[in-house]
Amino acid sequence: MFGDMMGMLGKLKETQEKVKATKERMNTVILEEQSPDSLLRVRITANRTIKSITIDDSLLEDKDQLEDYLILTLNKAIEKATTINETELAAVAKEGMPNILGMDSFLK
Repeated sequence: MFGDMMGMLGKLKETQEKVKATKERMNTVILEEQSPDSLLRVRITANRTIKSITIDDSLLEDKDQLEDYLILTLNKAIEKATTINETELAAVAKEGMPNILGMDSFLK
């Protein structure tokens, strides 16, 4: 009984370390999103840290349009980064979980 518990605790610690390493690796995964006409570009990590925003000079003349482009493009970039982040972390967590009936649907 205690051997099983020790094994499970060891597996849990190993999974925690893998999750931490995956989170660190997500800082190096850079995604790029842009407006449909490519006048605004955003670079973001999979951990949702914005690395750069590039704005075409023509957008500087129309504040409302620039704000709209920023909102739309940033939201798309964050959504894409979140999907990648959650998928990667779920895969690592699932790998380290014991095979418990019904857990597959919980982790999806």
